[in-house]
Amino acid sequence: MEILTPQDLKEKFNDPWIAPYQKVLTMVDQDQVEIVEYHPCVSGSHWIVHQYQRTSELILKSYRDGNKHVFITKIGKTPLDLKASINAAGIEEVAVEGNEVRVVHAGLAGAGVGAAMCRGMAEGVKRVELYDVGGGSKMGKAAVITPRLEKVVLGVDDTDTKDEGATWTMAHNMAMDLAKQGFQYLDHVIVQLYPHNPHKTQNCVSIALTFAVKPGEKDKLVKKAQEILKEKTLSEKTSIAVLEGISIPKALREYAERTKKSMITVEEAESVAKEVGVELIEVTGSHGKIGALAALGLYDDVDEAVKVYY
Repeated sequence: MEILTPQDLKEKFNDPWIAPYQKVLTMVDQDQVEIVEYHPCVSGSHWIVHQYQRTSELILKSYRDGNKHVFITKIGKTPLDLKASINAAGIEEVAVEGNEVRVVHAGLAGAGVGAAMCRGMAEGVKRVELYDVGGGSKMGKAAVITPRLEKVVLGVDDTDTKDEGATWTMAHNMAMDLAKQGFQYLDHVIVQLYPHNPHKTQNCVSIALTFAVKPGEKDKLVKKAQEILKEKTLSEKTSIAVLEGISIPKALREYAERTKKSMITVEEAESVAKEVGVELIEVTGSHGKIGALAALGLYDDVDEAVKVYY
C-alpha cells in the first residue's frame, strides 16, 4: 500500500489512460455521508452511477447531473462482489475519522483506474491509500481521503419587484460571491410555486442554493448571505430559510408540495419551520419566508420542483 498526494499521483502516473476527476467533496450528517464527484466525462459518468448503485450496499441513493455524480451512503464497510460488466465497481467502505472522510473504491479494469488514480488527482482530495493500480484486466483499489464538510441549503425568495429584478439571478450571483469567499457552491434549483398567487411578481418561483462548508462555518455563510441580499435585493419582503444536513424532513417536503398547489400564510411557514428545525430569517421582510422554506423541501428533486400545478 502506498500513500500518495494528488501531486504524487500526477508525477507517478503521467499516462494517456489517466483522466483526472475535477473535484471530490464529502459532507457528513450523523451516520450518512454525501459524496459529490465531478467526473472528467459528462455523460460517461452515468456508467459509474449505474454500476456503483448496483454493486454497493452502502449506497442509499445516487444520481447524476451533467458530469457531477452524487452518492448518499451509510457509514460502514461491506465487501464487494465484483463481476466484469455486471458489478464492475463500487464503494467498499465509508468511514469518518476526525475531520477526514475515508472512502474505499474498488473496480475492475478501467473502473479500477477511476477508483484509484483518476479520483486521487482531483481537487479536494488530501491523499489516497493506493492498494492496487488496476487497468487491463486487473482490479484497482484505493482509499480516497477528503476533508469532512457539512451541507447547508439556503432557500431564498422575494428579491424582485413587478418593475425589475429576478430572484433566480439574484440568488445565483449571491452564491457566486459566496463561492469566491471560500464556500463550495454545489447547486441552484428553481422551485415553481402556486401560479395563481395574487402577490406574485410574475412566474412565482423561489430558489434553493446548496453549499458544502467546513465544520463550524454555517453561521458565517448565513451571515454573509444576509449581508449580500440586504445590499442587493429590490424587495421589502426578502427572506432566507436555512437547512442543515443531508436529509429533508417529511413535513418539510409535504409543505413544499402544498405551496405548489395552494396559498400558504407566513404563520403556516413559521409553524412548519419550527417543527422541522429550519431557521427562517427576515432580510427585509417576512413574506419571503413562505417560498424560501418551500425551496428547501424540493431542492433534491428537480423534476418535482419545476412542475406547475394549475
